[in-house]
Amino acid sequence: MTIDVGRLEDQLLQMSEEGAPGRAFCESISELARTGRFADLRDVLPAIVYDELRGRYQKDPAGFVAGWRMLAHEMRRGFIQHARQRLTSLTRLQQAGDSAFTPAWQEIQRALDSQQKDLLRAAIALELLELVEPAVLRATHLRECEVAAPSSEEADLYLDEATRCYLLGLFTACAVMCRSVLEEAIKQKLPASLTRLVSTRYRNTATLGNLLHEVNNNLLLSGIDPGFPRLANQVNDTGKRAVHQGLLSEDEALDCLQNAREALQLLLAR
Repeated sequence: MTIDVGRLEDQLLQMSEEGAPGRAFCESISELARTGRFADLRDVLPAIVYDELRGRYQKDPAGFVAGWRMLAHEMRRGFIQHARQRLTSLTRLQQAGDSAFTPAWQEIQRALDSQQKDLLRAAIALELLELVEPAVLRATHLRECEVAAPSSEEADLYLDEATRCYLLGLFTACAVMCRSVLEEAIKQKLPASLTRLVSTRYRNTATLGNLLHEVNNNLLLSGIDPGFPRLANQVNDTGKRAVHQGLLSEDEALDCLQNAREALQLLLAR
């Protein structure tokens, strides 16, 4: 069965346009403001939205009415683009004091988000559909990570998150999570005597770098494969670079994830 992601996007857009959420809402706000009944919105809108709109109305009543009337005409075709811009605004830092320049489409977004949520629902669905094909391609670079011995539920969750971050294009986060999975797996693998030493020496705050230092110095005692530290150190270096030196590329994230998986296979070989 072939799944046409482009067709799914077209169908989603068509369904979104059919409902055209917001058009009647815009017309109602414009009409209430034009006829001097703006206070009627107090019982319909969340208090924070009502106060913001009232402030804009009081500053320029005529401009407020005209702006919302124009927005009503634009909503049938433009609301989905507005929704995606609104979603982007939620993921970025916003300069304080810029609220006076907030476009009208963001006002309606804030109002509708608190009720039917159809605008954000459509925007998020489109965002996720755009991730499908790149994620499929990235998944072809991976194989199952098979190990002989179990680790812990936490290690599995960290690996799951690291892998999903890579698939979804969150490359820097992927590298950070790769460090976490190795750190957790090492803690579970250390013999009791070495665990006590690490706990005492680092006061229960040992980083991956600290753990690798102790493993290197106690390879026979730890019982860990000698090839593990090299791969784990590469993961640690990439993870530190991700945290302190900037965003990683897709290739860097893939290398880090592959190294982490190979290191886990060596660590959990028996």
